[in-house]
Amino acid sequence: MPRPTADLFASTDDAPVAIATDVRWLRGYVDTAPLLAEIATIAAAAPFRHLQTPNGGRMAVAMTNAGPLGWHSDARGYRYVDRDPQTGRPWPAMPAAFAALAARAAAAAGFAGFEPDCCLVNRYAPGTQLGAHRDYDEHDLGQPIVSVSIGLPAVFLWYGPTRRGPPRRVPVADGDVVVFGGSARLGYHGVRRLAAGADPAAVRHNLTFRRAR
Repeated sequence: MPRPTADLFASTDDAPVAIATDVRWLRGYVDTAPLLAEIATIAAAAPFRHLQTPNGGRMAVAMTNAGPLGWHSDARGYRYVDRDPQTGRPWPAMPAAFAALAARAAAAAGFAGFEPDCCLVNRYAPGTQLGAHRDYDEHDLGQPIVSVSIGLPAVFLWYGPTRRGPPRRVPVADGDVVVFGGSARLGYHGVRRLAAGADPAAVRHNLTFRRAR
């Protein structure tokens, strides 16, 4: 029997932590067990894959998508597409629990009214990382980015307007959410190389919610 959406949210009195202007860290915000079940359903329809970068490289982080649009990369560049190039079918529907989580977390961080049309699901194996980058492929840059951490802990790196200088290091754990928008919407960010956990099979999943159009 599906759990009520309200049961996803952890009982915590912690206020959002300001990482930088318009960047908020919600610690222990969500119970991730139901999210893992949804990820498995998504991956069964649109399997995880390592995308090709425009310059011919292979991304270390495995990815898939849910929602009307999915983020994609190949020799033609970075973009959003409404069908999975691997199967030719529409991306799996975004679970109601995902959309509710994204909207509630955005509002808690000061960005009310967020309605994502893409959930990029990243899977990090130990030893993988995400280099400093900014999210600018979306048509609507007035909407925030909501990032949910699931599984192994990681270090989220916030650089800000440029990649120069040392980043702010944020030790995100299972159930943490980072939200950035407004003046920080085009801020550079990344994930430090992931350390192994006690379970050799353990990985980190990350849900990144966007409003692409």
